[in-house]
Amino acid sequence: MSEASPWLERWAHLLPANARSLDLACGHGRHTRWLLAHGATVTAIDRDAAALASLPAAVRRIEADIENGPWPLPDDSRFDAVIVTNYLHRPLLLRIAKSVAPGGILLYETFAQGNERFGKPSNPAFLLAPGELLTLADAAGLRVVAYEDGVAALPREACVQRLCAVRPAPGEAAGHVALYELRA
Repeated sequence: MSEASPWLERWAHLLPANARSLDLACGHGRHTRWLLAHGATVTAIDRDAAALASLPAAVRRIEADIENGPWPLPDDSRFDAVIVTNYLHRPLLLRIAKSVAPGGILLYETFAQGNERFGKPSNPAFLLAPGELLTLADAAGLRVVAYEDGVAALPREACVQRLCAVRPAPGEAAGHVALYELRA
């Protein structure tokens, strides 16, 4: 089993206790398993039936081709945590971000422009433009807690963008200024 993303582990202290979580394009479920081990309930979505079948029985598994088929969840579905890693389909970005419940968190991490010099993906359709995740957060009314855009050394050298954003609870303002406890 692969390790969880250091980005997820870094911001895990912001996950609500017993978080209702969505692991989108979950693959073989490294984040699904991590979330389960930390007390979350998880809905895992992927198009790979074999990968989904390998997940623990406690996981709500949804086999769906979200790029070519309908969105597999009711429009009003909201989650305390939405996790997306190494996946990009721009027509779904806003829908994904709007799946974050009030007080919930979006952790998004994927490849960015410039990655073509390191290998795949190299198709611009699968590479975020500079600031694209910040634009998404603004459009969805999320408060940005942390953002990175640059070259990551591990697990292999790649250009990535990472976003940690929260949906303000009722009465809180959105925006980019927020104070959260940072844990080493």
